[in-house]
Amino acid sequence: MMKTQTKSIIAAVLILLLLAAIWGLEQVLPASSIVFTVLRKGAIYSLIAVSLNLLNGFTGLFSLGQAGFMLVGAYTYAILTIPAEMRDSVYMYYDGGIIDFALPVPVALLLAGVVAGLFGFLIGLPVLRLKSDYLAIATLGFAEIIRALVQFDGFGPVTNGSNVLRSFPVFHSTLFPFIVSGLCIAVICLLINSSYGRAFKAIRDDEVAAEAMGINLFKHKEMALVTSAFFAGIGGALLAMFQMMVQARAFTSAMTYEILLIVVIGGIGSVTGSIIASFLFIACSEWWLRFLDAPMVIGGFSVPFLRPGFRMVVFSVIIMFVVLFYRKGIMGDREFSIERIYQFFRRRFGKTGKEAETHE
Repeated sequence: MMKTQTKSIIAAVLILLLLAAIWGLEQVLPASSIVFTVLRKGAIYSLIAVSLNLLNGFTGLFSLGQAGFMLVGAYTYAILTIPAEMRDSVYMYYDGGIIDFALPVPVALLLAGVVAGLFGFLIGLPVLRLKSDYLAIATLGFAEIIRALVQFDGFGPVTNGSNVLRSFPVFHSTLFPFIVSGLCIAVICLLINSSYGRAFKAIRDDEVAAEAMGINLFKHKEMALVTSAFFAGIGGALLAMFQMMVQARAFTSAMTYEILLIVVIGGIGSVTGSIIASFLFIACSEWWLRFLDAPMVIGGFSVPFLRPGFRMVVFSVIIMFVVLFYRKGIMGDREFSIERIYQFFRRRFGKTGKEAETHE
């Protein structure tokens, strides 16, 4: 078995190499490169997918309200960070709004998660009494209600109604979403591997047996929902920074379905699966299949299928094949751990005990 100290060293080295590689790309490639779009959005979606996996995969609660929590986080961050001198131009229809201060970015990011978590707590009080499809419908309804309320003209002095929020601080380095998402995912992993995480898994596997063992079902379900909402709120704030604007109409149920699809493709109950699937999903949808939307002429013959929108058709077919041949997702319920990497290199380049004795 690999020692804990060795694991920590290898993990630290890999993280530093990843960050160094990203920094190196930023020095070589232009800022407008599609590579940075994939990396930044992939990092953000990784956090959101892992937060949903905590709820759906590790606790067994079928929720469809992730877009609502992301919306709350995005709006909280944007509202609290717009500079005072820019508020008149942003809230032009509401006399500059009613908030005249701006918070630092780290504080606003944290509050984005806290406010989203508070909404998760309030929503959990009634809906966690429900199960399966009923819970999914209730959380989906919550997301749609929040989206409608944000656009309500009566809340315009705070939310700017149906208008766009802009002029808030954004990130210009790919390292920022990687570091923030990485820290958040690390906290989620610590929770999953704690006694609370084992209670979540017990509830997922058999609620009756978990309750018989003394696990408070409602308390732990509420904790899972609040935690998931908290990190989804931070993910929503990062997405707002990435898009440089916030508008409620972007946070539709289709966004939740995308995140759920990523979780299924990566493997329900696998953190690393969600991370890998996030980058693959973004790379396919934003980069690798883009050429299918442009007309193409080969030997004087125009290919009839290549037109705007065909990319999504091919993308859907690819997803169908993945779901059919990898029914448990890319990773299933397994994790791509440091131990596996160590064992892989040891089998390829190391020597077994017998080989070492023979060599001597």
